[in-house]
Amino acid sequence: MLRLSKPRLGHFKEEDTPKPRESKPASHQDILPSDCKKRRTEHRATSPQQPGRILEANFPHLYWILCVAYCIDLILEDIFKVRVFKETSCKAIELIGFIYGSSGVLNMLRNFTKGVELLRPGKTRFATTFITLGRIHLQKANIRKMFTSENWTTSKWAKEVKGKKCERTVLSPAFWNHVVYALKVSGPLVCVLRLVNNEKKLAMGYIYEVMDRAKETNANSFNGNEEKYKHIFEIIDARWSVQLHHPLHAARYFLNPEFFLSKQDEN
Repeated sequence: MLRLSKPRLGHFKEEDTPKPRESKPASHQDILPSDCKKRRTEHRATSPQQPGRILEANFPHLYWILCVAYCIDLILEDIFKVRVFKETSCKAIELIGFIYGSSGVLNMLRNFTKGVELLRPGKTRFATTFITLGRIHLQKANIRKMFTSENWTTSKWAKEVKGKKCERTVLSPAFWNHVVYALKVSGPLVCVLRLVNNEKKLAMGYIYEVMDRAKETNANSFNGNEEKYKHIFEIIDARWSVQLHHPLHAARYFLNPEFFLSKQDEN
């Protein structure tokens, strides 16, 4: 089953939304408890939703939702905790660290990549990991050429422990297979992350649709082999149900004419 639980009219029950107090609207002294410093400290270690729930409970016309980009980044973080992806990203980081940690090795690689860099920062930590894996994969042939060239094998770095370890990584077919696996899994989610980080276009009315498309893209990239993406879907759904499945997203999705206005209606 690919699709997320899209909203239906009446899908959100009354108990899903915090009920306002019957008393007059609370002031900021009412909202923040006396042990404010303690609560703030606890908040860093527990759920970031608690302050929003307090606000919604006290102000009936206020809606509070988590940042979608933050939630997507948490999904990517959960995915890269899976052993195969964690080990792959760690090996890639070690490779990048070794290359960029020595000007001699970096200049040697640049001769093979024609100056193309392997490292480029992204919007978030895990987006940067994805971009780095993607750039390593694109330069796979050139990286392998460098580590099998005479310039490398006769260099002092080839005799170092870290150099030998990176050489084994680059020449390992399993490493490159896992890089492709990680890119297939995380790529669609990074596309969603780019959409919600785009300041030129409001993304709220598209969250439900793009998340569904991300899951469908994942499934199609593995030719419907559920064993390859089943656990990834479980990770996505766990975050979706708790943090992104919100009446405000549902309302904006229903009011998006791009999904609910037919071509005939437009004419």
